[in-house]
Amino acid sequence: MPKFYARRRLSALAGLTALTAALSLFGSPSASAALPTPVSAATARTYLASLTVATENRTGYDRDLFPHWITQSGTCNTRETVLKRDGSDVVTDSACAATSGSWYSPYDGATWSAASDVDIDHLVPLAEAWDSGASAWTTSRRQSFANDLTRPQLLAVTDNVNQAKGDQDPATWMPSRTAYHCTYVRAWVQVKYYYGLSVDSAEKSALQTHLASC
Repeated sequence: MPKFYARRRLSALAGLTALTAALSLFGSPSASAALPTPVSAATARTYLASLTVATENRTGYDRDLFPHWITQSGTCNTRETVLKRDGSDVVTDSACAATSGSWYSPYDGATWSAASDVDIDHLVPLAEAWDSGASAWTTSRRQSFANDLTRPQLLAVTDNVNQAKGDQDPATWMPSRTAYHCTYVRAWVQVKYYYGLSVDSAEKSALQTHLASC
């Protein structure tokens, strides 16, 4: 092989190796979650500044007060709709249950091939919403919140990560994958702003800190 072509081939291989390393470094998923794109960090900072700061109150909370996983289309409920949206090569049966596919969890960088290993996270948890204003809503509005596919509120993630998050806000819980922090807090603020929910002082401080580095 002429030296010129050998050098070109070595250069191409080096470039491919570098690209592969870069993708590995940044955790590029094989199946990316399709959360609706949140507002920009600048807009999120503006929204956050306008949110009411108030002490949270969980009196009377019951998860059943937020009807969730309602029918979205045909036989598909909200969970099944998000599983299809966020997965790759998802195959469903006649009841819309996912029988195969691949799901990448942006919270922790894990990829799953069984829908049973994936939860649909309410990014702003239902209990958190109740604490910060949803207790005064109608059941219809709480249902809209719990099944919102338009705002960045529902996301397929690793089940035990979602369970560890529980009803915590960003003052006490953030995704372990730091590359997702900016997206997470932008989405959090957008959802709270859209629904007119309040923030507590620790939550606001944590959001400000994370948004400052976006």
